[in-house]
Amino acid sequence: MKTSVKLLLAFATAAATIAPAAAQQVVAWDEAYRQADARIAQLTLDEKISFMRGYSSFFFYGVPEKGMPYIYLSDATQGVHMRDNLSDPTMVRQLERSTAFPCPISLAATFNPSLAYRYAEAVGEECRAGGIEVLLGPGMNIYRNSQNGRNFEYMGEDPLLASAMVAEYVKGMQSTGTVACLKHFICNETEFYRRRSNSIVDERALHELYLPPFKAGIDAGVGYVMTSYNRLNGEWAGQNADLIRRILRGELGFRGCVMSDWSSVNDTEKVVKSGQNVEMPGRKEFFGEVRALLKEGRITEKDIEKMIRPNIATSIAFGLYDREKYVPALLEKFPAHKQTGYDVAAEGIVLLRNNSILPLAEGRKILLTGRFTEQIPRTGGSTSSSAEVLGYDNVTLTAALREVYGDAVRVVEKPSREELAAADVVLLSTGTIDVESFERPFALPKEEEAFIRTAVESNPNTIVLVNSGSGIRMGGWNDKAAAVIYGWYPGQSGFTALADILSGKLSPSGKLPMTIEKEFNDSPAKGTMPAGAEFYNKAPRAYNERLIQLYDIDYKESVLVGYRWYETKGIAPLYPFGFGLSYTTFELSKPRAPKVFPADKPLKVSVTLTNTGDREGAEVVQLYVTENAPTVLRPKKELKGFRKVTLAPGKSAVVEFELDRQALAFWDTQSRGWKVNPGEYTLSLGTSSADIAATLPVSVK
Repeated sequence: MKTSVKLLLAFATAAATIAPAAAQQVVAWDEAYRQADARIAQLTLDEKISFMRGYSSFFFYGVPEKGMPYIYLSDATQGVHMRDNLSDPTMVRQLERSTAFPCPISLAATFNPSLAYRYAEAVGEECRAGGIEVLLGPGMNIYRNSQNGRNFEYMGEDPLLASAMVAEYVKGMQSTGTVACLKHFICNETEFYRRRSNSIVDERALHELYLPPFKAGIDAGVGYVMTSYNRLNGEWAGQNADLIRRILRGELGFRGCVMSDWSSVNDTEKVVKSGQNVEMPGRKEFFGEVRALLKEGRITEKDIEKMIRPNIATSIAFGLYDREKYVPALLEKFPAHKQTGYDVAAEGIVLLRNNSILPLAEGRKILLTGRFTEQIPRTGGSTSSSAEVLGYDNVTLTAALREVYGDAVRVVEKPSREELAAADVVLLSTGTIDVESFERPFALPKEEEAFIRTAVESNPNTIVLVNSGSGIRMGGWNDKAAAVIYGWYPGQSGFTALADILSGKLSPSGKLPMTIEKEFNDSPAKGTMPAGAEFYNKAPRAYNERLIQLYDIDYKESVLVGYRWYETKGIAPLYPFGFGLSYTTFELSKPRAPKVFPADKPLKVSVTLTNTGDREGAEVVQLYVTENAPTVLRPKKELKGFRKVTLAPGKSAVVEFELDRQALAFWDTQSRGWKVNPGEYTLSLGTSSADIAATLPVSVK
């Protein structure tokens, strides 16, 4: 029996078309701006100046007596950060708890946009319960550099995957009345002295890789955008008029409020004239500098009004000034939120290697050891990090495994070779804690690396469990391990999902949203840190900017990021983009599509996916496009469609894609627009960027 699964993919800016969906926007933009003008006319000059910057660290300014209350903003993408450093904690009733969800890169590994909606909806409901109007997420920078300490906050290396997930995240979040904020705009792919970096990025890379996820979020109706710390081609992003006015407002059509990242700008006149709407949280000298600029005639009161207008209009558009601040009834949904966290972890866990040891049957002696047996591997590493979400009812790895395997699980902190060899199975937990403001080495510490090697050499039934926010070096032990599982930062229920996958209750279905290279020197980001620079791991060092000069990051790989780089350059990675194993097997039929791309309608491509194994499972069908004789540098292939399909054993489904002609386009620097060359193209269908089952030629007239 066959079922049919359709996927419409139209590409307006090299990203999936997102149907306009201004979720929970209660006032249309034109009317919101008209009302904003009326409100601004009631403000004194001092009040207008106050709206130009944050009221405090996590509030927008307000004038409650004029019907404009203060607006509360909270981190982060993967749940509600419980702040203990609010400058005026009496302004809100803090939540007593918040759900710790798996990190966003784990969400991306599900390749399931509907889960992104559920995930964000749950976070948004907790925000509404706690009086939080704006959630400072989703994070959506591109995974260019595996050493970046914030990769865990983002959606991977591919702009189509990131766009699809971000669009549903925005819709899910804003369906609750909590307004999302896209960050960090733009090309902020490093954390090494991030306030000192200058990203040098060409026009094609900007449009083909880095802008599409933002475009997708904007098309989904997002209310806020946060600019980034770095310079872009020489100017700080938060005071860059070309970036904010021409690209964000003009090309992407954003009508909401732009805020700076915290303490990321320095030139008040440029800030006022750049299109920036709120300097966050605001420098102490800000008010004096604005008044001096007014006195000198370098800015006018009209300039101030133009700056604050989108901030006030966005609050009006989303009804933030005219609603009950707290919705305590939503606290009853915590059990459903916990289930959503479990579901995301279950679908995001990636099985990278399995020599048939998994699923792991009961009745075997299990030696559990390693880094995260009793510790929940949380992103951020401390409550001072914006991404830290503590969660509640946290389930440790030890507890989750004992729930399934009982007393067969023995925890040994530092096992000897003899103890390792004597176990039926060794479960070894390893990984990293990635942190905002820090880079970290691709390689694990030498002691950790040696421990893993000892384990896999002592016992061939060693299963390595990795928790990290991005790729790590695994070449020294990967081939000797019986199995390798990537579990990311799993949130409060993720280890329960992992235990269910180990036992076979669930079949793994996660796919890598990024490439894992063999060595960092294989990566296009290998020169990101300045020559001679050293990693640091202490906050005082991270924020002491006098220790380093401004430095350039040359995105010289241009449009070749991730699998685009490795495939085009002929560099074999350890694990390719889109890869992930299952406990069942799948087969793709020969695909079907017209040989000539229609002139006035989408190209329809269909392929049959069959579960050829003996148990239910899910597979991600991936569609890539190649221009056979490009006139400019283009990747060997580019992801242009994907679909996750769950099938019972022996069942089949027809997966249909519809490709708009724009799926073939590249950014033309001459016309400063999208261009499709006539000629021959190849469509490739498979289950990862490297595992292509079939190809089809198609001509474009």
